Amino acid sequence: MTVERKLTIREAYSEASSFLEKHRVMEAANCAQLLLEHVLGVSRSELLLKWREMFPVEHWREWNNLLERKAAGEPVQYIIGEQEFYGLPFTVSPAVLIPRPETELLVEQVVETGRLLWPQACGSAQTQSGGAAGEEAEQGKETAPMIADIGAGSGAIAVSLAVLCPKWRLLSSDISPAALMVAKANAERHGVSGRIGFFEGDLLQPYIDRALPLDAVVSNPPYIPDADEEGLQPEVRLFEPRSALYGGADGLVLYRRLIAQLPELPRMPSLVGLEVGQGQADAVAGLLCEVAEWDEVRIIPDLAGIDRHVVAVKHTS
Repeated sequence: MTVERKLTIREAYSEASSFLEKHRVMEAANCAQLLLEHVLGVSRSELLLKWREMFPVEHWREWNNLLERKAAGEPVQYIIGEQEFYGLPFTVSPAVLIPRPETELLVEQVVETGRLLWPQACGSAQTQSGGAAGEEAEQGKETAPMIADIGAGSGAIAVSLAVLCPKWRLLSSDISPAALMVAKANAERHGVSGRIGFFEGDLLQPYIDRALPLDAVVSNPPYIPDADEEGLQPEVRLFEPRSALYGGADGLVLYRRLIAQLPELPRMPSLVGLEVGQGQADAVAGLLCEVAEWDEVRIIPDLAGIDRHVVAVKHTS
């Protein structure tokens, strides 16, 4: 972007923002800030305290390199290797889809519904040992719901659920070994690796093969229709994994397959929560109603008002 010069950190930030804007980078100022925090190894608050300090000479080469990558369209999350989700930092790489804010609403819905379905498993997690406390812990294992996250990706959904609901039994699967490595690393990062079982496999097949009685199935499967590829932002189209984006001609191929597998489980889950693309909610809700009788099927809009999640609930066993 520029040769090494004497600039304050604030001046370097200002120049970087302008440079990215000229290259039509969306949210250029925010991207420049995230890259600057990454290069300097500081938080946002620490960065503000350093505004008037001189930009460290030893970081010029790296700084210019990262700005060139961002100007070429690479997602800032892949450049810095991180994205926040539900208040937690997640490691991300080109092997996984970058977690989106709308998926946080899916996690929220699953937690809220789960607390109604399994109130006995929604207390706080405490280490218990000996006597009655030990017996209670063992009983808790038997009554805790078993939740499967289909399409682990970065592990954002499963790890967030494990952190939010410490007594739930979490399982997560992906067809991509590379994605599972990222998900496992994030589980380790947040101290829940011992509470999430990871499987490699396609959709519900790992759970069917193991005859696992799932209480809930949660998934954010690929849902972009193939024909929409050219209309996607270059950041998405050129850099994020294709296998996590496209869902066939109408975007519903993975939903049909996943929902058709539900009756093959030892029992029908009490909760199914799915993220969907724009205009797909009614069709996905219809598919769910074809395979089971639910007490309710809810369609939840995202913050932009787009019907984004379908949640099917069966209150009685």
